[in-house]
Amino acid sequence: MRIDVLTLFPAMFDGVFSSSILGKAREKGIVELNTVNFRDYSNNKHNTVDDYPYGGGGGMVLKPEPIFMAVEALTEPLSSRPRIVLMCPQGEPFTQRKAEELAKEEHLIFVCGHYEGYDERIREHLVTDELSIGDYVLTGGELPAMVVIDSVARLLPGVLGNETSAVTDSFSTGLLEYPHYTRPVQFREWEVPDILLSGHHANIEKWRKRQAILRTWQKRPDLLESYPLTKEEQQWLKEIQQEFERKTE
Repeated sequence: MRIDVLTLFPAMFDGVFSSSILGKAREKGIVELNTVNFRDYSNNKHNTVDDYPYGGGGGMVLKPEPIFMAVEALTEPLSSRPRIVLMCPQGEPFTQRKAEELAKEEHLIFVCGHYEGYDERIREHLVTDELSIGDYVLTGGELPAMVVIDSVARLLPGVLGNETSAVTDSFSTGLLEYPHYTRPVQFREWEVPDILLSGHHANIEKWRKRQAILRTWQKRPDLLESYPLTKEEQQWLKEIQQEFERKTE
């Protein structure tokens, strides 16, 4: 996969793109990560990329020309148009499903804004997607773009050491992930559940699935509304709820 990021602050990505999982994926050639300073595409002698909004109001608005020209420079030699993702608080909420969708693409371009907002013509005539990582406002789109890129890149084949890790992540299955334990078996007065030491893989899988349902019910019950529980899992959920009710009586 190739990922290009349009930003006024390319240095912000240096550490992220060269460290940890993303850095290793880049070294292996699994993903190509590039930053483009769209100020280089401004068409005025002062290299400004923003201006006052028509109609008045506070803040400055990003001009369309530099962003359009930067994207066109990246896409002109290509035979097909890549997905162009605008990072914006007004965008579609980013989810694991969206990460899985974007991970199927060969080329992504992210547009990171600053100031008050974008000229509306960027939304209407250039980008293919608008994404938000939450209902809050940041100083720019760089941090959200890093979040999305990390989430997408880790799904690419060969990026993670264990290929099953991404498959069993929270949200990938529709449920939150079950609890994990490692050595030592006893830490202070807390012990690893006996079932995980039993070596009985079928029982361990059943325990993990039940724990995933328990954790989802405790922390994100809204996810269970759309999750297709089997009859056995419905019974587990009923038992979990009854046990909770007994404890709170």
